[in-house]
Amino acid sequence: RAAAEMEAPLPVLSLLLVLLAVGWGDGAGAAWAMSPGGCEHVQSTAVCKRKWLSSVPGNLQSDIEELLLDDNTIRVLGRASLLSYYQLKHLSLTKNRMELIEPGAFLGSRGLHALSLADNLLFTNYSLTAAALSALPALRTLDLSGNQLNEDMASVLLTNLSSLESLSMARNVIMRLDSSVFTNLTQLVELNLERNYIFEIDQAFEGLQRLQRLNIAYNYMTCIVDFNLTQLRVLNVSYNIIEWFLALESDDLFELEVLDLSHNQLLFFPVLPRQSKLHSLLLKDNKMSFYQLLPNGTSLENVTVQFLLIDGNTTNITTVRLWDEVCYSNLSSLRLLDMSQNQFWYLPEGFLAKMPALTHLKLNQNCLETFHLSERDPLAMLTDLDLSQNLLMELWEDTGAGPALPSLQLFNLSTNMLRALPAGVFTHTKQITTVDLSYNRLDLCPQLAVLGRSAPCVDVRGLATLTRLSLAGCGLRDLSGHPFRGTALTHLDLSDNREALSGDLGWLRDVAVTLQVLSLRNTNLSSASLDFSAFQSLVGLDLSGNTLTALPASLGALKLRSLDLRDNCLTALPADVAWRPLGRSLQELYLSRNPYNCCTLGWWEALRRVERLHVPDRREVTCNYDSQRLNAWVLPEPVLRDCRWRTADTALLYLVLALPTCLTLLVAFTVVFLMLKPKLLKMVKRRCGVSSPY
Repeated sequence: RAAAEMEAPLPVLSLLLVLLAVGWGDGAGAAWAMSPGGCEHVQSTAVCKRKWLSSVPGNLQSDIEELLLDDNTIRVLGRASLLSYYQLKHLSLTKNRMELIEPGAFLGSRGLHALSLADNLLFTNYSLTAAALSALPALRTLDLSGNQLNEDMASVLLTNLSSLESLSMARNVIMRLDSSVFTNLTQLVELNLERNYIFEIDQAFEGLQRLQRLNIAYNYMTCIVDFNLTQLRVLNVSYNIIEWFLALESDDLFELEVLDLSHNQLLFFPVLPRQSKLHSLLLKDNKMSFYQLLPNGTSLENVTVQFLLIDGNTTNITTVRLWDEVCYSNLSSLRLLDMSQNQFWYLPEGFLAKMPALTHLKLNQNCLETFHLSERDPLAMLTDLDLSQNLLMELWEDTGAGPALPSLQLFNLSTNMLRALPAGVFTHTKQITTVDLSYNRLDLCPQLAVLGRSAPCVDVRGLATLTRLSLAGCGLRDLSGHPFRGTALTHLDLSDNREALSGDLGWLRDVAVTLQVLSLRNTNLSSASLDFSAFQSLVGLDLSGNTLTALPASLGALKLRSLDLRDNCLTALPADVAWRPLGRSLQELYLSRNPYNCCTLGWWEALRRVERLHVPDRREVTCNYDSQRLNAWVLPEPVLRDCRWRTADTALLYLVLALPTCLTLLVAFTVVFLMLKPKLLKMVKRRCGVSSPY
């Protein structure tokens, strides 16, 4: 009977499953359904990822065009594995344990366009797999990344794949490339060879006339000489150990648009094609410098470098003058030049004149001592100039020259040794939005005159387009007056200026309406009476690294989204902070490294219950209990119990302490009264008992 009761629901359950399947088929099932093997069908795509499959499912819809079998345990793709799927165009077998694709496995899927076999073990039976791949006349995209293939294996696998347009051989063990590897890939447009061990390339790409994008990043190339791939548009050779890049001396037009030589060992500026369409040149993190002049004043005007090129029995000598690296290169189309993290200490005269279309120039983290804004180096299109982290002591501008940097929007001069800027540096910058002057020794105008002379200062007044200004660590003192009049600042960083705020915040009144983010970190703030009530647009405030003992009361009415209170002297926040406009609007709050009192953490518990509030350093918030520092996130129960006694109402505490004494006295009085009651009655009767007439 029990067995019958257990079996009875099974038909009902089966019926429910059938009904659900029918319901899905009538509605959303046209776009999504579940196959018996656990695969999902999305239109013409079958998704069978992470199903622990050891073979290709044979029960999928026969008309699927895309089959995704990533992250399974398939070892062999047999001859009959794909026979049912005659319309298949895209097959992905990434991250399986594929060792073999049997010849004939694709005979039923000859229309396959894209095949991904990345992260498998195809090196074990590569010759048989090559025979299987040769049956794909329409294959355009092939991914063989991460299969431990060397150059000989790659050559065999690619022998009969002349239809390929995109090929990835990344993350293999290829060391040397020659003309035999890619011989038949005449239609190839994109080739990815990153993260191999390539140290030599010998005419490997000469026959790839349609190749446009080539990625050889993260290899071991030491030099590129006689670069002659005129059809190439994008070349990425970053993260190698390249010391020289020399393009072929030719007047042919190179289609090259993007050249990435970043993170190498380049000693000189690359010798680029004379004629090209180059718009992005990335040279970050090399060892480049210019050598016409040396820091000690020595000139190398007549010094040349000779490159000795030996190819078999042929020897060629190329001579290059050290200061003429870009002399013969047409860089009129260059828009982005990144030379950051090198060893440049000056730029040759006329260097930037060859780049009239330049919009982004990055020279940060070099050894520049001066930067000259002259009419010989017109930068009319420049929008982004980064000169940060150099040794700049002077920024020169030709007197009487044309408008300097008229299109500039972002100007970064942080972390230099500047004490002043040219008086009219911002005169013609009518589009500037962001200026970073942090960690220089600069003062803001207006400055009080000393002995009839005004100290040098930076004047940002009247820059109506300026929205972001960083003055961190500039040694500003006693800010007053109207230093930001005529601006519409939304972000202002005054961090690490310990003598800047001597009084109230009145000097910020010109931007009080527009200011949204204000950083006063490490500015020696100690007064909780600072008035922030005028900053109604403020959404982010950094008060960390100060000596505040209490939260300024005016903050409670602001609708901040981010507040940083780390590294202060706060023992508690206001008890009602969670219910004030501040608590209701806050989304991010930093609280750690303050000496909070463990027995006054009611505000902390209230903030933890605010749903949208995120406290990234909540695990680091500590409090003091006697001489101990405890984690405020989880306080021990004995501490909580003791804190309840310490914070209880004083009148209630006195009542609790007095109640036992009162009860004791009352009981004692009652006992004495009862013991003396007979004697007292007799005494009263004797003294007061006088007979009275009826």
